[in-house]
Amino acid sequence: MERELCLGFYRTPSLWINTQFGISQFRFPELDFTIFKALPIPERLRIGHKMEHVFAQLIQFSEDWDLIAKNLLVDKNKERIGELDFLIRHKPTATSYHVELAYKFYIINPRITEPMHRLMGPNKGDMFYTKLDKLKGKQFPLLFNEELNPKLESLDLNLNEIRQEACFKAQLFKPYGANATNIRPLNKNCIQGSWIRFEDFNTQEFKNFEYYIPYKQEWILVPSTKRTYVSHYETLLDINFRMLKENAPMLWLKRPSGEIEKLFVVWW
Repeated sequence: MERELCLGFYRTPSLWINTQFGISQFRFPELDFTIFKALPIPERLRIGHKMEHVFAQLIQFSEDWDLIAKNLLVDKNKERIGELDFLIRHKPTATSYHVELAYKFYIINPRITEPMHRLMGPNKGDMFYTKLDKLKGKQFPLLFNEELNPKLESLDLNLNEIRQEACFKAQLFKPYGANATNIRPLNKNCIQGSWIRFEDFNTQEFKNFEYYIPYKQEWILVPSTKRTYVSHYETLLDINFRMLKENAPMLWLKRPSGEIEKLFVVWW
């Protein structure tokens, strides 16, 4: 599974290209996975923390990058202020970077007029614009906190020469059946599937398909036929229970042709 996670992360597009919203996007190095050997990742971690392990492995595997520090803590008077995700160095240019990592699953809600507010987590609790505000207002400014200076000096880093970028990868999901979805200035290659409301999923149109409900860490992966797919009826029983808990699952929907696509079913 660790290798699949690393491949899934690597193949997930960045949410934007170059610089948008005043934030430069980290350009991931090209890697040769034919010789890559994934290291174990603790099983009980949440997806975000698993992705930190993946990012660190891939940076260390790259010939052009050095990992200087990971999850560098910032404390003041024994109080935890925050942490920097990564400090890395580009060897060919000897340039140091502070990189904040994000890996998100967002549905696109076209009923919201403000484009920045259209991206939200399947359970409506994780908003893209609030993550941007956190990056710009809290996470990036941590680098300049004076409490961090001794640690930067011990790592032989000059604060004024550190560049700041985000490695912001995302899978986006458009409304089911929608042909075109304008998400400029975001990367349209991030659209990886669709979303639908429960009452629409519980209709005749979906009864001829088979389904697999992936574990959360499998959300990152490209859907595979090497899973046990079950009927719409069996899937509906499981999803109905999740709807009662206000939990929006991802499905891998397999058509009779063998084509598989990702589909979120939302409760709201």
